[in-house]
Parts: sequence; C-alpha cells; structure tokens
Amino acid sequence: MTEALWTAVDEYIIRMLVPPDPVLDAALDASDAAGLPAIQVTPNQGKLLHLLARLQGTRRILEIGTLGGYSTIWLARALPEDGLLITLEADPRHAEVARANISRAGLDAMVDLRVGRALETLPRITAGNGGAFDLIFIDADKQSIPEYFRFARKLSSRGSLIIVDNVIRDGRVIDAASPDPDILGIRRFNEMLATEPGVCATAIQTVGAKGHDGFAIVLVTI
Repeated sequence: MTEALWTAVDEYIIRMLVPPDPVLDAALDASDAAGLPAIQVTPNQGKLLHLLARLQGTRRILEIGTLGGYSTIWLARALPEDGLLITLEADPRHAEVARANISRAGLDAMVDLRVGRALETLPRITAGNGGAFDLIFIDADKQSIPEYFRFARKLSSRGSLIIVDNVIRDGRVIDAASPDPDILGIRRFNEMLATEPGVCATAIQTVGAKGHDGFAIVLVTI
C-alpha cells in the first residue's frame, strides 16, 4: 500500500459518492489562492462529518478550528434552518477567507465565526449559558487538544458527539518517547479519554489523500 494508491482510492470514492459542488469547490480554490495551508478535511471526510451531524439530528454545533471554512460548510449544511454553528479561528487572515466562503454558501445566518485563540474564547462560550452542543468538532492545534476536550465536555450533554481530527499523525502517536508537542498533546488526550467517566469512545485510523491519520469519536453518555 502506498500513499499514491490511498489518494487514488480517495479520488475514486469522491468521484462516485461526493458529487461536484461549486460552493465547496470555490471554498477550496479561495483558500488555496489566499495561501492557506491545505490541511482541511478531504471531500469524503467532509461528507462523513455532514452525515454524522444529520444522524445526530444536530441543532447546535461547535467547531474549534475554522481554517477556510470548508468543514464549516459541510457541518452547517446538516443543520435545520434555525440551527446554529459557532466556529473558532485564531488567525484573522484565515477567518477573513472563511467568512467569504461561508457567505458564498448562504450560511451567514446560522454560522457565528469568532476570531481569537480558542482557549480565550471557550471560557466565554462556557459562561454564556447558551446550552449544550449536539456535536463538537475539534480540528485545531494538537498540543492543546486536552484543553479543548475539557471545554468540550463542559459544553456537551448526554447524547452529544465529540469528534477530534488528526489523532494518528502518520502512526507517530505510538511513540512514547516523542518530544513533538503535537504528539504529546494527542497522547495526553488519549490518556484522558481512556479514563474519562461518562463517555464511550474509539479512534479510527484513516488513509487517503491526507496520508495516514485518523479521527477520535466520543459519545457523551452521562
């Protein structure tokens, strides 16, 4: 198995099951033109997020890490007309691109993009008493995943789904001696998850156009 083959299979799946979408394609093009890193979810992963949100009957979504708004659009499209998605982005330049992409998708009314470091924004959301989120997607800096997860637990309730991206990192997550802050953050998160009361969780490896990585999927049970 090679990365070229993984990518070819991804392209086949996308061609068969993820029809071309001018709005999503434009979001990718705009992000690329603005020089944003090409680290957003792939189209088939975006559709997976969309399907999970629909299965949840989601009305409120929290996304930590907006980038250019590609996954934001996939998730927001799963919401009812009166649904809400709050997305957090630390980089003002990324946020500017995302706002334009979200607006082009016609989702301004249901997407609330907040600019600033998530660890500064999340306490305000927690104190805001807006209610629990049905789905929380964490796709931001990996060294802070444990802190993001602590907030996600505070902002969730029984039945909420928490999804964490990039938890395998080309298999480097198993290296207990790694000094990489991203690997350390993911390993701390996994250790937290293994002993966290009130959740049922697993992690899935993925291969494809983004290489070897994976998602953690957490169902809040209490």
